[in-house]
Amino acid sequence: MRGWKIALTTIVLLAAGTATAIYFRGYDLGMGAFSAPAQAPAQHAFVMPVPVTPVVKKTVPIDLEYSARTESIRNIPLQARVTGYIAAQLAPDGADVKEGDLLYRIDPRDLQAALDQATAQQQRDTAALEYARANYNRGDELVKSGFVAKDTLEQRESALRQAQAAVTMDQALIRTAQLNLGYAEIRAPFSGRIGRNQAPIGTLVSVAGTTLNTLVQLDPIYVTFNPSEADLPDIQKAYAAGKVEVEVLVPAESAAHHKGELTFIDNIVDRATGTITARATIANGDFALLPGQYVHARLHLKDEPDALLVPQTALGSSQLGKYVYVVGADNKAEQRLVTLGPTAGDLVVVTKGVSEGDRIITGNLQKIGPGAPVQPLPAKAQSGT
Repeated sequence: MRGWKIALTTIVLLAAGTATAIYFRGYDLGMGAFSAPAQAPAQHAFVMPVPVTPVVKKTVPIDLEYSARTESIRNIPLQARVTGYIAAQLAPDGADVKEGDLLYRIDPRDLQAALDQATAQQQRDTAALEYARANYNRGDELVKSGFVAKDTLEQRESALRQAQAAVTMDQALIRTAQLNLGYAEIRAPFSGRIGRNQAPIGTLVSVAGTTLNTLVQLDPIYVTFNPSEADLPDIQKAYAAGKVEVEVLVPAESAAHHKGELTFIDNIVDRATGTITARATIANGDFALLPGQYVHARLHLKDEPDALLVPQTALGSSQLGKYVYVVGADNKAEQRLVTLGPTAGDLVVVTKGVSEGDRIITGNLQKIGPGAPVQPLPAKAQSGT
């Protein structure tokens, strides 16, 4: 027990001596006072490296893009104009046909017989007309000499007029029979594509409205879309100034392969949707676009010279609106509220908020704030970001 007490006393004395030495190390013997402890070296503030890109100035196209549907300019049912049996289908289902191509033939025998009958009747009536004319001419001479009464001559004149009327009617009947015989051949009234046959060979068709097939015009084709009333003034201004070019993009395509122009703007805005119907006429020589197809219509309104553009990736949003960070004085981040225009690929037009030559911060945007010191990366380093 005595040894344990001695050891404890020794430890206490050593601790007291150490504390005293530390105390007097801070005492300034020359000044008779304690000196302040030496300060640690100051730490430098961290500077965030950021990729930057200059504001781009160039001419950009001003385009508007809308969801749209294709529509055929003409889509008609092929119907018979005479009664008869289908004798032949000359164009297969789904065929592309030219204007005037023979598509169907109706059995012409009954129609030919009607024409022959009308022709024969005309021949008989023509002979009767010649006889009535000769008879009238003889009577006219005899009336002058007193051998024929005037009443007889009037009867002969009446018979002549009836014969003339009969021949005129025969001519009309022959013309009708010729037309009906021509209607036995159903031809394409315009170039396009026929659909599925609805009157197989042997079907009895009539003028009551039997549909044989449908014919759709595919070139050119309409593309209909619905701009908002906010876009309407710009579209009308461009339309009044001249041709408004329209490109059509199919969802599966990365580039437009069909082009045309704006040809129609409706005269009323839909109150329920705030949109108006507009239509473009698009060249479709390859028949790749079909009616009812979903596409995108891109209207080119004009070219905007000297537009200022920044990368869309540089944009941020706040309650005040869209903004970008610019490398300001002393390499500090400066937040600028911006007003945006149309996009051009990965860039967006800025109509207010930046100037040519500004360095736009495009990366590490979540790690900086207004006034934060930044280290702009050289152009080569930022190209890979």
